[in-house]
Amino acid sequence: MRQAEGARRGRRAGLAAAAAVALLACGAAAADEVRWRQDAPARYTVKNGDTLWDIAGQFLHSPWRWPRVWQQNPQIDNPHLIYPGDRITLRDCDGRPCLDLERGQNVVKMSPEMRALPRRQVVPPLPMSVLQAFLREHRVVDTPQELEALAYVVGTENKRLISGAGDQVFVRPVEASASAGLERGQRLGIFRQGEVYRDAAGEPLGLELIGIGEGVLADKSADMMRMNVQKSAREVRSNDIILPLETRLAAAEMEPRAPRRDVAGHIVGVPGGVRFIGRLQVVAIDLGTEDGIQPGHVLSIEQRGERVVDPRTDKAVRLPGEVAGTLVVFRPYDRVSYAIVMEATNTLAVGDAVHPPR
Repeated sequence: MRQAEGARRGRRAGLAAAAAVALLACGAAAADEVRWRQDAPARYTVKNGDTLWDIAGQFLHSPWRWPRVWQQNPQIDNPHLIYPGDRITLRDCDGRPCLDLERGQNVVKMSPEMRALPRRQVVPPLPMSVLQAFLREHRVVDTPQELEALAYVVGTENKRLISGAGDQVFVRPVEASASAGLERGQRLGIFRQGEVYRDAAGEPLGLELIGIGEGVLADKSADMMRMNVQKSAREVRSNDIILPLETRLAAAEMEPRAPRRDVAGHIVGVPGGVRFIGRLQVVAIDLGTEDGIQPGHVLSIEQRGERVVDPRTDKAVRLPGEVAGTLVVFRPYDRVSYAIVMEATNTLAVGDAVHPPR
């Protein structure tokens, strides 16, 4: 037993040494550096509720770099599909550390009865359920003028000023495009104007729409539609916006990666009015598709340095910032994007800078 334990420790020490060599070899290219955790396990068994980010965080300081150290297994059709029960192993690949996948085997007791085995769910790259729930309640239009082309609530039944779940409302499409593609029985979102996102100079970047409920289109005509309100977090009022619900996020499009452009921006808002930002918080940043931002792009968050008074000049100066977190973009618009904070070593705030990992 002692010999076996010594052998295991020897293998782990060898892998740690290989990781150190790998770090030295790529020191000249900091942007491509892969930093292994000193406390990385030799093997990790995937659990229900894990994400690829969580799993990679067991081994790497920068979990989004996991595809660079992933060992392709020819005996597995798609090694990027990971399931609960699978085992991720830290191995030596030609003198360099890498991650390998061992498929978990379901143990089934034989019996005369036929039983249906539950279908296993693939481990997602990010907490997709959190992102999907957010998109059902938040949207951005690039300019206030776009609101003029969207369908809106024009009145309620029985001359009510406000309505809620179980009520019927009348919706007016301003233009043909507002009702094009809408079908009877389709689920629609009810939104209300929220915050205007602005850049550091005060220029508007986009207008937030906040979801207040959902309904089903009961009747449709050229100039008026009826909608049954099925659920509402707030009262439905005249002039609320009606939009189709967002389509589901595709996990395949959310593989974390660095932007190709050397962009620089800031956190400009936190939906919900939260002042301080932590892990798994959704934020708005002043970068969008016009800046080359795409779903899955990873950005480092640089916390603003403290403002102090120079003891000799008596002038206010700001100390240098420091990287204190990582976010991943999941819904970009033209000039603003929604992103989720996946790492936060300090409490973050609106105004903190974002840039590609360095």
